[in-house]
Amino acid sequence: MSAAVAGFLGVAFGAFGAHALRAKLSPDMLAVFETGVRYQMFHVVAVFAAAWAAGRWQKPVFGVAGALFLAGIAVFSGSLYLLALTGERWLGAVTPLGGLALLSGWLLLAVGAFRAR
Repeated sequence: MSAAVAGFLGVAFGAFGAHALRAKLSPDMLAVFETGVRYQMFHVVAVFAAAWAAGRWQKPVFGVAGALFLAGIAVFSGSLYLLALTGERWLGAVTPLGGLALLSGWLLLAVGAFRAR
């Protein structure tokens, strides 16, 4: 369900950026917003993969990976959305924390898959 909600929001944010923000944001800030959407949509697939793996192998590591992906989407993409919309530059310092959560999710997904073989 989390992947579906994150995917729905990603499509909604993408459409919002493409239609409502194109005339309101500078090209640089629109690119920042679009980066947030792109990473969100990539990681929706990762959330789905983690949920599928958790159901298939019943290993807690996959649930943790999924939670890290969701946290990473919220912090990484969320900080980019807010940066683009508000221009608050300090939000750029928050973005790498979300990136770290996304990287950690991928690492745990790999570890879990290796151990499940």
